[in-house]
Amino acid sequence: MSETAHPVLTSSQYIDHHLQFSRAANGFHLDTFWVALLLGLVFVGVFSYAASKATSGVPGRLQNFVEMIIEMVDTQVKDAFHGKSKVIGPLSLTIFCWVFLMNSMDFLPVDLLPSIAQWIGYTFFGMNPHEVYLRVVPTADVNQTFAMSLSVMLLIIGFSIKSKGLFGWIKELFTAPFHADGFLKIVLMPVNFAFQLIELFAKPISLALRLFGNMYAGELIFILIALLPWWINWVLGTPWAIFHILIVTLQAFVFMMLTIVYLSMAVEDH
Repeated sequence: MSETAHPVLTSSQYIDHHLQFSRAANGFHLDTFWVALLLGLVFVGVFSYAASKATSGVPGRLQNFVEMIIEMVDTQVKDAFHGKSKVIGPLSLTIFCWVFLMNSMDFLPVDLLPSIAQWIGYTFFGMNPHEVYLRVVPTADVNQTFAMSLSVMLLIIGFSIKSKGLFGWIKELFTAPFHADGFLKIVLMPVNFAFQLIELFAKPISLALRLFGNMYAGELIFILIALLPWWINWVLGTPWAIFHILIVTLQAFVFMMLTIVYLSMAVEDH
């Protein structure tokens, strides 16, 4: 590969290149979509395989691992969700495992998959490697985290309407959190409605930005470490990767727990 086909990048160009998304003509982030989709299929495939091979006898390692995760999620749901729903358990399990897998892409070497994408682009399509982009951590894309959090907001509305009825939910929007009688009740309706809207939209915003901020920061630190000499890379990269295991797991757990708590609040009366 020639020098012009594989240019040498400065530090700032290297960082900028790794922070670029692979975009479609309309700006759609292709790498975020496909990586998230493939990891979702991995989750479904592994758990489906474990379910098909499950035995009441001595379980294998995979069955033990899957049962441990399911039991952990089930415990959290029973402790935090005070309503009755057949959806909350599978939903919580899916959120935790899917977000964990997307976060875990941060553990791959920074240049591994982007370099493979550059090689494929150059070898088979004659593209300039510097113009081939690939970001492999979907949760470091604010579009992905907002898409998930907006889905949670729709679930909050759906759970509220199912629990209280459409008119009951609308009534709550105008009569809580401040309760009053008579003329004061009418005066407080706009105030209650404003507070309800703030609370409703604050939930997905906090969910999205918390996950995005932590994963974007982790991705950026790995990129900065990759710029250092190889021996410093190992000295700093190894402990950061070990510490990042906690961040990856914690952020998946927090996203799941907040979803459970928000949905529990949705089925409760003020």
